[in-house]
Amino acid sequence: MTLEIDRIDHIVLNVADVQASAAWYARVLGMEREVFDSRTGPRVAVKFGRQKINLRPMGEDTVAWFTGANPMPGSDDLCFITAQPMRQVLDHFASVGVALEVGPVERTGALGTMQSVYCRDPDGNLVEVAVY
Repeated sequence: MTLEIDRIDHIVLNVADVQASAAWYARVLGMEREVFDSRTGPRVAVKFGRQKINLRPMGEDTVAWFTGANPMPGSDDLCFITAQPMRQVLDHFASVGVALEVGPVERTGALGTMQSVYCRDPDGNLVEVAVY
């Protein structure tokens, strides 16, 4: 018998400023800010669809925030899919003052060919928004 993974539930991003990151993901990508209680106290996440991103403040105790071996802000590369046309993505990014790093360009995602644009979040993580 093999293990079958259904979806990603959440990821954890190491961030320099939790509030700035939560505000950026809400403003730029339309995610919903959430404060939730954990066994070590309140934490902040941003939610979208059936997934969320927990925002781990740098300098937090790695025992309290069990995490990767080398936590560091700005070392991630994330890809988000939207059903909106690429023109709307470009117009939205321009309206909120987000500079594009690259794009639109053709890329290959989990479901095939997609059009992608890239920008950076407050920590320098590479954020890709793509349309199939």
